[in-house]
Amino acid sequence: MKTDNTIRKVWAREILDSRGNPTVEVDISTKTNSARAAVPSGASTGIHEALELRDGGLRYHGKGVRKAVQNVCTKISKVVVGMDCRRWASVDTAMLRLDGTPNKSALGANAILGVSLATARLAANTQKKPLYSLLGGKNVMPVPCMNIINGGKHADNKLQFQEFMICPHGKTFADSLRMGAETYQVLKQEIAKAYGKSSTNVGDEGGFAPNIKSVEDALSILDRAIRKAGYDGLVKIAIDAASSEFYDKKKKAYFVDGKWMSSDKLTRLYERIMDAYPVFSIEDPFEQDDFEPYPALTASAKKRKVQIVGDDLLVTNPERIRMALDKRLCNALLLKVNQIGSLSEAITAAKLSMNNGWHVMVSHRSGETEDPFIADLAVGLGTGQIKTGAPCRSERLAKYNQLLRIEEELGHKAKMGKI
Repeated sequence: MKTDNTIRKVWAREILDSRGNPTVEVDISTKTNSARAAVPSGASTGIHEALELRDGGLRYHGKGVRKAVQNVCTKISKVVVGMDCRRWASVDTAMLRLDGTPNKSALGANAILGVSLATARLAANTQKKPLYSLLGGKNVMPVPCMNIINGGKHADNKLQFQEFMICPHGKTFADSLRMGAETYQVLKQEIAKAYGKSSTNVGDEGGFAPNIKSVEDALSILDRAIRKAGYDGLVKIAIDAASSEFYDKKKKAYFVDGKWMSSDKLTRLYERIMDAYPVFSIEDPFEQDDFEPYPALTASAKKRKVQIVGDDLLVTNPERIRMALDKRLCNALLLKVNQIGSLSEAITAAKLSMNNGWHVMVSHRSGETEDPFIADLAVGLGTGQIKTGAPCRSERLAKYNQLLRIEEELGHKAKMGKI
């Protein structure tokens, strides 16, 4: 017997993400309720990520997602229609069973994830619950980690490290966002003075990409902007090195600041940075399968109260997280739902990490949409940290503005995360 919790229709379409590339959007409905979700897409992707199904060929330079859309409308729809949307984790299980591959290559992680996110949102709608309540109800507002200087694959400059983030920590999320936005504007002025106005054009995630030549030059101008904004001690710095992008497997060396470095020399650079600047987080400091140098840096960073975050290293995969726990490779997870390809698996990864004393930073991707799902996810899971770009570009601000609404709705129940 069909009830108002029974899924009656699943539909998908091809839309464009923030970089002008196709991605999947899914609509799902019961008799009287409906929901929609859109799937993000990464620029620098780890080799262990779930497969994002693309069409190939000439259309959209091979990046079309018609195959993934068709899989939603036919194969997935046949399995999902008739299920209870409130059992959204069971819907995920049914899709994973249907796909039957270790990396979701049969149906595409983008097809599965679109349905997964939309089903959870539909479950919240049918039960008249906020999405963050359905996703855990921890009511913790995250510290925003804002990517405001770009290098690596995110920029056309000589800076190898991919992201330099400011992490404002106020008494409320609204205070934190304001401090971050004000610091961003001061940084824009500092970059214009040092590198010219053309250097204040923004990249995919809203950050600046001036012709900075060294890691410490980037940290220096960032530190100066924090001080000039009046937030010394209140705004910390996070780095995403994305080291897999500048590692040479044959040389077993990293190309940073115009020279090749061994992992030992790179470790010393990280330690110098941690001692000289208000850094609280370093992400992917080494290549995703170069495990040997991770434990020593993680131990060294812990003494300095700095977290070592696994992104390409872990790809939000519980198996990779267990391996990293066993080898003591890092002590924080970057949580990206599209790396693993379903909401329930992403939540499993987050809980596994937090239950073992790790920090978790919920993250966007370079190719984003206006869907603010990860804002609710961060609050619901209580991760205390979110990485979703600069306070610039609407697809980034969609997440920040949703967090403002959530904090307002929670009122005195809202707790601010700590870093």
